[in-house]
This record gives sequence, C-alpha cells and structure tokens, in this order.
Amino acid sequence: MRIVVVGEGMLELARDSGGWRLGYGGDTLNTAIHFARLGYATTFLTALGADNFSADLRRAWADEGLDTRHVLTDPARIPGLYAIRTDAAGERSFSYWRNDSAARHMFALPGIDAALADAEAADVLMFSLITLAVLPPDARARLLAACSAVRTRRGMVVFDSNYRPRLWPSPAAAIHARDDAIAHATLGLPTLDDERYLAPEATAMSVTAHWAALGCGECIVKLGRDGCCLPDGRAVAPPTVVVPVDASGAGDAFNAGYVAARLTGRSMTDAALAGHRLAGWVIAHPGAIPARTGDAPYA
Repeated sequence: MRIVVVGEGMLELARDSGGWRLGYGGDTLNTAIHFARLGYATTFLTALGADNFSADLRRAWADEGLDTRHVLTDPARIPGLYAIRTDAAGERSFSYWRNDSAARHMFALPGIDAALADAEAADVLMFSLITLAVLPPDARARLLAACSAVRTRRGMVVFDSNYRPRLWPSPAAAIHARDDAIAHATLGLPTLDDERYLAPEATAMSVTAHWAALGCGECIVKLGRDGCCLPDGRAVAPPTVVVPVDASGAGDAFNAGYVAARLTGRSMTDAALAGHRLAGWVIAHPGAIPARTGDAPYA
C-alpha cells in the first residue's frame, strides 16, 4: 500500500517549562507521520522554501520515514508558522503566520506535474479542508481531478473537513469547497464540532446522511471525547479515559489509526478503536506529534 498525503506542514512554536520550543505540525502532516510510523509507504506532497528552516523540516520528516521527494521548493517563500498554547485542561489555542507560505503556491512550482501523476497512482490519496483553504481555486480543481483518477481505479480517497474560519472568506465558500471534496471522497472523517460551525443544527447522523448523499459511502463522524459515530449510527467510545495533556493532533492521529486499520481489512468498529488508541496516546503527551514512547500504539 502506498499513501500520498497533500497539505501544509508548518513550523510550530509550543510552550514548555523552558519557554518556547520549535517543532513542526499541520493536520495532514501529522496524519502522514503517523502513517509512516505505522509502517506505510507515505509520501507528503507540499512545498517549503530554500531556507535553513525548510532544510531542517525536510530532514526531520525524512527521519520520521516520510518520502519527501514531492516536498517542492519555492525559492521566494518560507514555511508557515504557528504558535500554540494549551490551558489546564489541555485545550489549545493557535496564532498563525501563514498567509504567503510556500505551501500555498505548491501547484505553481516545478515538479507539481510529476507529483500529481504520482498521487493519481497511489492506493490512498488524503487531504483536508485546510489543504483546500490554502490553495487557489485552479489548484483545488487539479487536486480533485487527481482524486477522481484514484477513485476511478478503486483506490481510497480520504477527506477530513477540518474547518478553520480564518482561512475562508465566508462560511459559504467553505461549504462549497467541502461539498465538492466530499463528492470525490470514498472515506470521510469529519468532526462534529467543525460541521456545526457551518451548520449549527448538525447532528452526527445528519452529517453522515449529507456525506452519503454526495457520494462518500463511509463517513466516520468524530465526536471528541465521546468517541465517534459509525455510518449506521452506532457510537464507538474510546477504550480508555485519558486525561489530556495537550489535545493537539488528536483528530489527525485518529484519522491515521482508523485508515491504517481499514487498509488491513479490519471492521469499522475495530478501526475506530485503533484510531481512539492512537489519539489517546497523542493527547497524553505534549505536541501534535509526540516523540515515540514505549507505549505508543504503532505495532
């Protein structure tokens, strides 16, 4: 199995006991690293600059096992940056500096044609609503065309509808892009809280019905600490209660655990439990991508 993940990886500033620590993160990057740690051949399609910070990110991602040959280079721009703070309950708040990051221009860079051809040949192609938010309309269309090619070959197209209001000119624009992406996906991983930003009356089952009506047959609605909802309406709770240290990246980890389990033929229920276990391990440690520990559920 070969997985291609498309999105933006950024520099991350996070507070610890010694002040601010520099790392990296981003919704699709987080999921891609978990895929690599789970043993899947995973390519990350994005863009960075030609600066030293970008070189550090490339090395770090390669050390995690990611295939970085489609991390394109924009000589005029640098990576995006975000700062993260967590409160006593592990909930987080973000500040972003990403308006002209290299990743926003990836579809205009040399190498994008080869990268898209590679993506179309993948067994799994994954992206998110944040991916679409940082791309211009013509680039979004090219990405969705690649999704159509994967789906035509009966590959898996995975879409997470992460909604960040500041990345969109209006909720209506986000809804339009989201629905277009849903129609190209085979597996959807929305979060109910995000969906309620766009439709306050949404329920897990109304979200499932909406995604199914647009052509996405397998939709797993993430419910935060309450677990997730399967397409038939059954709720799957996390197997253990974890007191969060840092909730960053929980949904991204769930995505990787769920998809990886489904790729091995496990049932939706078993896959949901695998996703919960990985997400539970992540939130018990600081950072969106914690360093591996002996109890990390990657085996």
